[in-house]
Amino acid sequence: MSTSTLGIAVIGTGKMGADHVRRIGRSVGGARVVAVADPDGDRVKEVAGALDGASAHTDPAAAIAAPGVRAVLIASPGPAHEEAILHALERELPVLCEKPLTPDPAGALRVMEAEQRLGRRLVQVGFMRRHDAEYEGLKQLLDAGGIGRPLFLHCRHRNASSPSFFTSDMLISDSVVHEVDAARWLLGQEITAVTVLSPRPSTAAPEGLRDPRLVLLETSGGAVVDVEIFVNCGFGYQVQCEAVGEAGTARIGDGHAMVVQSAGRWGGAIDQDFTVRFADAYDRQLRRWVEAAGRGRVAGPDAWDGYAAAAVSEAGLAAARSGVRTVVELVERPALYR
Repeated sequence: MSTSTLGIAVIGTGKMGADHVRRIGRSVGGARVVAVADPDGDRVKEVAGALDGASAHTDPAAAIAAPGVRAVLIASPGPAHEEAILHALERELPVLCEKPLTPDPAGALRVMEAEQRLGRRLVQVGFMRRHDAEYEGLKQLLDAGGIGRPLFLHCRHRNASSPSFFTSDMLISDSVVHEVDAARWLLGQEITAVTVLSPRPSTAAPEGLRDPRLVLLETSGGAVVDVEIFVNCGFGYQVQCEAVGEAGTARIGDGHAMVVQSAGRWGGAIDQDFTVRFADAYDRQLRRWVEAAGRGRVAGPDAWDGYAAAAVSEAGLAAARSGVRTVVELVERPALYR
């Protein structure tokens, strides 16, 4: 391996981890997976076996300490993130961590404290929508004042079906959290309060799952964001966002690249999976992170963004349980993240 090639340890070899391994090998130059870790010993050996010279581990710390590792990509379940991040920071290694940074704000604060002791930011959170071409275009339009001061964001987040392990809380913490980060980034504002409304559950939702839901987010700049989360819509995967400003509107996510008219019908394809809809965003995210990690930098949402998202999710879960508007509690933003 060339000294200029970034050796990466991938923690977690489930759907997301395996997808990242594949993308690094296929779409990202200047990087190679040199170690993988997963509690499932058979699965991690299978993933490592398909890579040239990569070592397999069941202990994340061992993978992070493996020879040749210069950066860490974490795609394990959320509760395991904090420990792996702290191991990486002990070695001063750049980290790309899939969302959530941690399941709760307290864990995210501990990550920030570790970074502050180092005196530099090394942790990036995998909110890939910031790397999507449509989202980037909307961000540029809003920053340039193209539709005036933003008043509303109308967001829709739909999945064809939810996995068997999905819970009502995960609608907020694992799905709406993407809209939380996107709204903060698009508007340049913090989210200050959350309200969650629940209609009668869809008959397509598994028993006990409160699906769909409508989440209302208030921001520090006076904008309002509404998010329809519907994870058993049945027809496909859709992520859409419409910004309403004082002087116009802008909408992304319609997916109308090609509309076919034939035999008295018209229509087009609907993506069935997030890895298809955001394929280019994932590739861009990895390329930018690899380039930045080689220089010891962050190229996207940082630990503060992960903390803020966790704090909003916590307030959202409380609002969902109580049925009342819940204020988001944030600590003062540390100087390192300003």
